[in-house]
Amino acid sequence: MSQTIRILGIDPGLAATGWGVIDQTGTRLSLVAHGVIKAPVKAPLPERLEAIFAAVEALVAQYTPHEAAVEDQFVSANAGTALKLGQARAAAILPAARAGLSVAEYAPRLVKKSVVGTGAAEKGQVAAMIAVILPGSRATADAADALAVAICHAHHRGSIARMSA
Repeated sequence: MSQTIRILGIDPGLAATGWGVIDQTGTRLSLVAHGVIKAPVKAPLPERLEAIFAAVEALVAQYTPHEAAVEDQFVSANAGTALKLGQARAAAILPAARAGLSVAEYAPRLVKKSVVGTGAAEKGQVAAMIAVILPGSRATADAADALAVAICHAHHRGSIARMSA
């Protein structure tokens, strides 16, 4: 009998941080929950980051995942935007790390390739495949991306464990 591993996937963003929780038992994946953290848009940056941190901390407490995965930052032409996204990523990663979870990071192209089969997939294609892989999920946009991160981790976690051994 295979052990069930619960995975929290995070698609970080300052305005909207997608999250998704899946269970992996052997090769079987099942949906637990998903949603979007909406930071107050007009609030100062520290308040927005705290909102992301607190929300992810609450998700970790509520769903008690065994592992977490986050989408890595894509290279932005705007340095200011890249720095702010990096801060949002940190606010989303820290609660999981503080809870003792290992946190894996995946490039956006690898996430898309793991779910759709091509790293150049559009958001709509990702959401459509999430509905196929996790029946009953009606996740769109950021939540679908977060579930894709969790699925990517489910597909790659074995090779990560072997590489670190």
